[in-house]
Amino acid sequence: MSIRVQLQYGAVERDAVPEAAHFRRWVTAALEGRRDSGEVVIRLVDEAESEQLNQTFRHKTGSTNVLSFPFHAPPPVVSELIGDLAICVPLARSEARQLAKDELAHWAHLVVHGVLHLLGFDHQNEADARRMEGLESELLSALGFPDPYRDT
Repeated sequence: MSIRVQLQYGAVERDAVPEAAHFRRWVTAALEGRRDSGEVVIRLVDEAESEQLNQTFRHKTGSTNVLSFPFHAPPPVVSELIGDLAICVPLARSEARQLAKDELAHWAHLVVHGVLHLLGFDHQNEADARRMEGLESELLSALGFPDPYRDT
């Protein structure tokens, strides 16, 4: 499996986020069995950039924890890029505290969730949400994290 993960640091401190090796591990786990190769770009952003991206691309106000931007190269272009994620660092950290969850577990959940969106999974209806949440729970369990949808 040849998976590449590129991290981009917006207006955030590098010490405010997990190590690059964690991001690679989480992306690889989410892609395992679904893609043999590919590249995912993860941009770590502040609330202002998250809010701007959310408004521009989803026409929603406010920042959000993770945004997914799938990439499909137009023919005849060949590209290994699967897509981009934008993760709002302050929001990810505050959500973990508010939910009383281990911060690393929450980061893993956001990455897995975002990568599944890049692959076409969604939660627009109840059946799709159950399918996606079940897959997230399985992947996070395999990574050694608790079920993010179970109240603790």
